[in-house]
Amino acid sequence: MSGRFIRLGETGRKTVKLRVDGKDIDALAGDTLLVAMLCSVGHVRQSEFGGEVRAGFCLMGACQDCWVWTADGERLRACTTVVSEGMHIVTTQPELI
Repeated sequence: MSGRFIRLGETGRKTVKLRVDGKDIDALAGDTLLVAMLCSVGHVRQSEFGGEVRAGFCLMGACQDCWVWTADGERLRACTTVVSEGMHIVTTQPELI
């Protein structure tokens, strides 16, 4: 596992499959994108100011640090968006690609 978070409980929920930056990952039903990403990818997004990665800041929807995008360009807050089957998420702002 390459994530920053390690799941210790609630492991019996249904598995949800999604894709982050072209990588297939598994989450559990009810997880937020932030939890899913930090359990599997190790970061939430690329910084728009350099090559660094970000892992979220407030973890409750009050800051601007966890923005991610769908493959179609829709902007989402990873900390308040619940995962759904088949999501395709990118961590680099589309205008910067």
